Amino acid sequence: MRDLFFVAFLAAFFAAGFRRPFLFVLAYVYIDIVSPQRLTYLLLNAVPISLIAVALAVGGFVLADDKSDVRFAPRQVLIVLLLLYCGLTTRSADFPVEALEKWAWVWKTLAFAAFLPLTLRTKLRIEALLLVMIASASSIIIVGGLKTIASGGGGYGTLNLMVSNNSGLYEGSTISTVAVAIIPLILWFARHGTIFPPGWKGTAFCYALVFACLLIPVGTSTRTGLLCIGLVALLMLRDAKRKLLYLGLIAAAGMIAVPFLPSAFTERMGTIKTYKGDESASTRLAVWGWTWDYAKQHPLGGGFEMYRQNQIRYDTEKVEGDGNNATVDRKLTVDKARAFHSAYFEMIGEQGFPGLAIWAMINLGGLLRMEVLRRRYAKAEAGDAWIAPLAGALQSAHIVYLLGAAFIAIAFQPFVYMLIGAQIGLDSYLARKRATQAFRPMRPARTAKLAA
Repeated sequence: MRDLFFVAFLAAFFAAGFRRPFLFVLAYVYIDIVSPQRLTYLLLNAVPISLIAVALAVGGFVLADDKSDVRFAPRQVLIVLLLLYCGLTTRSADFPVEALEKWAWVWKTLAFAAFLPLTLRTKLRIEALLLVMIASASSIIIVGGLKTIASGGGGYGTLNLMVSNNSGLYEGSTISTVAVAIIPLILWFARHGTIFPPGWKGTAFCYALVFACLLIPVGTSTRTGLLCIGLVALLMLRDAKRKLLYLGLIAAAGMIAVPFLPSAFTERMGTIKTYKGDESASTRLAVWGWTWDYAKQHPLGGGFEMYRQNQIRYDTEKVEGDGNNATVDRKLTVDKARAFHSAYFEMIGEQGFPGLAIWAMINLGGLLRMEVLRRRYAKAEAGDAWIAPLAGALQSAHIVYLLGAAFIAIAFQPFVYMLIGAQIGLDSYLARKRATQAFRPMRPARTAKLAA
């Protein structure tokens, strides 16, 4: 029955796309985020729905979309440059077979990210893209939130988010980062969204979804999620009109929430202070050290999956007893082929310093451009009052991602590149709008007055 529902939903999505070709773009976004073919048993597994969707999206743009004044933004050029560079490192990868497996989806992510802004020519399209992204991620987040409420969470690596395959957005730390990152965007929809009519129902759903997003780090017991929650709370402070009241409410909410948190969550969060006694944290530090040493000897990178050659040794420390009776138990651990656990070291290990530089420019450029738009439209009139808050929300989401990326190897996470595509689309749309206003002919009365 579930298979039939997914097939019917996708069929309706594709059918609507033949009337409005931009919907093919949104269909691909939905497929790439939710991966419905992984949620079905038979019907969608044998059909390349992702390939069909992207072919229809590109075909619809080429054949039916308005391509006047189409131009590549600088960050689109950087994305294409990163795509080409990753192709070169894949050809000379330390593990050529394994590298091709990662390349098979990375190039699609980068190519779609470069293509996506070309289709975002109106405010409605930008809003529709963000709405589908949030709704698609929410299909995972709401399930995780309900299971967290029902059972207190599954614990680290054990919360079942509809599929047993612990990859993509279905991986605990990744969905925790994304769930917290989209909170500013959800709040933007509560205040400025136009696709759904304004009213208490839409606002209530948005705030309920924010609550579900906050539950995901609890259900997955991810330390990364906790850090992201703290960061997003700090970022929201800059737009709070009554900052002291906001800080008081945040502190009160935290104190009220602590007694209700499951023990699995609080115990794992306690390891943030005692990271030397936690094998997961010790592994990260050892892998990062090994990757840095490798990059110094191979500055152009070792290609995708090069971490498979690492061999690490590290000590874990466990303190037993208190005060003068405390003893430190040190344990030597030897391991190999451990993943990066950081997008920054993922880039420097696989793509070297050139790849890291391009990736950094793509991300930092987004933060800078959103800050420019946020300040430029901070005092905009009523018709443009939505722009500065959206730029700020996109910027905050991106900053949260960059924090989470410090502890997860998500340098090529498709959801984030769609977010970057939305940033570029917003920037390009506003640039076209300013250009149109600048060259708008003056009214006859004004022209006559100037001539006199």
